[in-house]
Amino acid sequence: MALEDEMISDTPPPIAARLMSEFARRTGLSPAAQNSRRYLWTDAFAVCNFLELFERTGDQQYRRCATELIDQVHRVLGRYRADDGRTGWISGLDDDRARCHPTLGGLRIGKSLRERGADEAIDEQLEWDRDGQYFHYLTKWVHALCQAAFDTGENENVRWAGELAETAFRAFVRRTGSGEVIGVYWKMSTDLSRPLVNAMGLHDALDGFITFREVQYAIAKIPDHAEVSGLDRATEALFALCQHGEWTTDDPLGVGGLLFDACRLCQLVREEQRQELRLLEAVIKGCRNGLMLLLDRGYLNWPLPHRLAFRELGLAIGLRALPMIAEAVEKNRSTFGSRSALPRTIDLLLPYGSLSDEIVGLWLRHAEYQGESWKAHQDINDVMLATAIIPDTFLSVGERIQIRRS
Repeated sequence: MALEDEMISDTPPPIAARLMSEFARRTGLSPAAQNSRRYLWTDAFAVCNFLELFERTGDQQYRRCATELIDQVHRVLGRYRADDGRTGWISGLDDDRARCHPTLGGLRIGKSLRERGADEAIDEQLEWDRDGQYFHYLTKWVHALCQAAFDTGENENVRWAGELAETAFRAFVRRTGSGEVIGVYWKMSTDLSRPLVNAMGLHDALDGFITFREVQYAIAKIPDHAEVSGLDRATEALFALCQHGEWTTDDPLGVGGLLFDACRLCQLVREEQRQELRLLEAVIKGCRNGLMLLLDRGYLNWPLPHRLAFRELGLAIGLRALPMIAEAVEKNRSTFGSRSALPRTIDLLLPYGSLSDEIVGLWLRHAEYQGESWKAHQDINDVMLATAIIPDTFLSVGERIQIRRS
């Protein structure tokens, strides 16, 4: 039976379950392989997918896949590559200590090529395939750890999330000579000793601020008595950077990421946090402006060879958040109701939620045919397609929220 037929005859979990089962087998997760293939961005989405499949089916194999994936990521990406002259854990801790604190040194991206040496000239095209650490990948992993903590009740996931957040902030922020934080480096070396790319991530400060707020929420709900003394200062510094942010982008993955951030902030913000409410308004406005730009240039009608599935699936995942954002605003009138701009902008965005179904339907068909463009990025394509089908855990903060759909 074709996948497009299954969209009618099957409920979403079987399609997502098949995609995730094939991903687990192909990358050496289940059955476990000695040389598993781990990639931090993809694996963060995958953890949330496995947790969501467990919630929907009650099958313990999916929860085991999530916890085993977390362990594999830490053991593989928390250590230096086999072709690196350095060995052991990136943090420099001995094995016993590092297993208790696997995120203290950060986590590698998992790219196919090792990082550029300090004496090598940068090749901008080749840099995309070189290893190192990305701030926006670390924040995705922090989110996955927080969701795993709420699902399993294991507070060590909260500790690891907090330690990774603090490590990322210390390593990635760019400071003036007087110590003022003025940006977030896009890419750092594996040992976090030097920036590999001096550019600043367009939305990294926003992503970091909201992710750190999520960690603080998780710590309050699932206390581990861990020391995360620098997290409050880090959150404040990133929030200060957000006051000068530009949120309009016509990149589909960028718009999807902004919607994901807005969805989390809706779940975290409180009435007395007026500055955060203003930030939320600005981000939602940026989402709408960016979506309009993307549609005006006809991106979703471009020939498929000029498009990347996972970038569009990122947009589809973000669009799935629109009902959750609208519901949060509706339920919390004391927080959002008196602020007219936010509900009005959300109302303007809601009709575009159906685009997510169009994007998912398109790429489901191509997932079946396994063309060269799909297979070139199959792991990330499959996993993000599964997230777009069952997005609830990924889009939640804390306890899983089931998204209402018309």
